[in-house]
Amino acid sequence: MPDEPPAGDRPRDNPWPDDVVGLLEGIVTTRAIRRFRPEPIGENALATMLFAASRAPSGSNRQPFRFLVLRDGPRARAARSLIGRAAREQWANKVVSDGYERGSGVDVDTPKARIAATMARFVETFEDVPVVVLPCLVRYREPNPSDGASVYPACQNLLLAARALGYGGVLTGWHRVVEPELRRLLEIPDGVFIAATIALGRPEGRHGPVRRRPLREMVFEDGWDEPAAWALDPPGTRYTAAGPPTADGWPSNG
Repeated sequence: MPDEPPAGDRPRDNPWPDDVVGLLEGIVTTRAIRRFRPEPIGENALATMLFAASRAPSGSNRQPFRFLVLRDGPRARAARSLIGRAAREQWANKVVSDGYERGSGVDVDTPKARIAATMARFVETFEDVPVVVLPCLVRYREPNPSDGASVYPACQNLLLAARALGYGGVLTGWHRVVEPELRRLLEIPDGVFIAATIALGRPEGRHGPVRRRPLREMVFEDGWDEPAAWALDPPGTRYTAAGPPTADGWPSNG
């Protein structure tokens, strides 16, 4: 039996679940979840997710990340309403700019139309998302291009932990349009960077193997665009249809 972490390294009264998914399985099956069941996330589960997030690496191990959790308090409800309004405005603009109502978008059976329908429902019901988390970075120097390396790994840890416990989530930037109002409402200091808006809840659908570009498109050896013969996808891997096709006919369902 594997050793449990020492008591000082885990949330009090929150034992490790026995039925979580394996690490590699979680990584390759964690989808962006935008449809949630109308049920809350238990506080023990939420504490476990945030504990996992807090274990993420950061520059010089300064651990500058903080997590502002928005559930049912009066300011939380007001903040969620602000973000929901911003999400609807931004999605409406994207529908027009990206042509979601043109071409294959008018056929309800196409991936483009299904994505649009999912996104429309997500933004329309944003205020009903069970939990919203604002991952933040407490700055200790002038803004730097590498700052994200000290907060975004924590965001990924949070999403993977949610997957492991049977929940799911998605990282967005919906807050940016209303950030000044959010800062005033939640009393977020000027020296704190709001890195993302993460929605969390029990998936209405399911997780499953994600589809991405073939490994040969992403891994080079010894020089740019030089193929790595050993960089092979596992048998049965399926690929996304998103993005421009390549010279050899990708994307495909290989």
